[in-house]
Amino acid sequence: MCAYILVAEDDGMQAELIRRLLVREGHTATVVFDGRAALDEARNRRPDLVILDVMLPGLDGFGVCRVLRRDADIPVLMLTARSAEDDLLLGLDLGADEYMTKPYSPRELLARIRIVLRRTLRPVEEESPVLRVGGVTVDPVRHEVTCDGTEIGCTPGEFAILNAMAAEPERVFSRRQLLEHTRGHDRASTERAIDMHILNLRKKIEPDPRTPARLLTVFGVGYKLVDGKGPA
Repeated sequence: MCAYILVAEDDGMQAELIRRLLVREGHTATVVFDGRAALDEARNRRPDLVILDVMLPGLDGFGVCRVLRRDADIPVLMLTARSAEDDLLLGLDLGADEYMTKPYSPRELLARIRIVLRRTLRPVEEESPVLRVGGVTVDPVRHEVTCDGTEIGCTPGEFAILNAMAAEPERVFSRRQLLEHTRGHDRASTERAIDMHILNLRKKIEPDPRTPARLLTVFGVGYKLVDGKGPA
């Protein structure tokens, strides 16, 4: 699975290491060293994935991610030397699909890249049924979600969660199970990320996100998607 990947990293040695890893995997890669250049490149030549360092000069990675999410649905893998949970949650709240803290192994970075690309560059030859749960419709082939007839934008991680839950309405999914759908492997330390994805989805599909009627919490267990027509 070959892709065009934009690397935004102000550390020249780190950027070159990532570029070489990507080329070795068969991808095409462009490296930029500041946030403004990252936005310019993303707008001029839409990448399949942006690997985005948080601590970029000029406009930091959070700012770049915010603009990318506003302008386009481009997958984002954020890199940071800061491991604070607040940073992770902020990155996910802005729409990042993956979040890695430095130092990381090249093998882990490549694994995360493969996971994102498998979700976003999946072939569309096989027809998949459109999934409907109440007013929420999920089209796995076109990668589209509508809510009460209005198309809404979802990050790949959000889409993966909604697609899994729409395929089995009323089923209660644990955070760990949803993590497997979004990341492809178990990492218990990042299960809090699922809560952030759920929060973002509620903002998009709930009439009142403060009192969810569709995407419900089952306390002590996880979450489930229902038709929203009445009490679960």
